[in-house]
Amino acid sequence: MSVSILQNLWKNTPPSSLNHLQKYWLNRSGALTAGLRQLGKVKIHILNESPSPMCEEDKIALQQPHTTVIWVREIVMSINDLPCVWARSITPIQASQSVWRGIRHLNTRPLAEILYDDPRIIRSHFEVSCIHPASVLYPALQRYFPEQVHQAHYARRSIFYKNAMPLMVTECFLPSFWALPNLQRV
Repeated sequence: MSVSILQNLWKNTPPSSLNHLQKYWLNRSGALTAGLRQLGKVKIHILNESPSPMCEEDKIALQQPHTTVIWVREIVMSINDLPCVWARSITPIQASQSVWRGIRHLNTRPLAEILYDDPRIIRSHFEVSCIHPASVLYPALQRYFPEQVHQAHYARRSIFYKNAMPLMVTECFLPSFWALPNLQRV
C-alpha cells in the first residue's frame, strides 16, 4: 500500500455526508467513556493485549521507525451489554514499559483513568476515517465483528503525548452504536 493512500485514509474533519449526531460523536472532546456512560451501563471487554510489529499506517501516524515494536491494547466497550465501540491503543513497546506503563495494568478499567488527570499529557487533534479494507484496522474488524464488517465503520483517532512519547487511541463506532435508542438525547 502506498504512503499517499495510507495518509489519505484519515482526515481532519468528518465527511460532510455524515449527519449531525455522527459528527458530534466523532469530534466529541474529553473521555469517550464518560459520554458513553450517559447512554447506559458501560462494560469494557479486553480483546487483545500484546506486542506487535509496527505497520506502515501506524508508522506514519506515530512518526516512528518501521522497526519499532508496539504494544497493542484492543477492547470493546458495550453499552447495556451491546457492543458499541471497538478501541485500539498503541504505543512503542519501550513507552509501554516506562511513560505509558499504565496501559499494561488497566485490565477492564478505561484508558481515560490514566489520560485526563495528568497536566503533562497533551492530545493531538482528531482524525476521522471510514474504515477501508486497506486500513490496519480492517482485519481486526473482520476478526472481532465478522457479521458487521460489510457495514460502514466510522472511527476517530488522536495521539496523546507524555514526555514526547506517543500513545495513539483509535475508537471505532460500531453500527450498533448508531442504533442506540437514547443516542439522540445526549
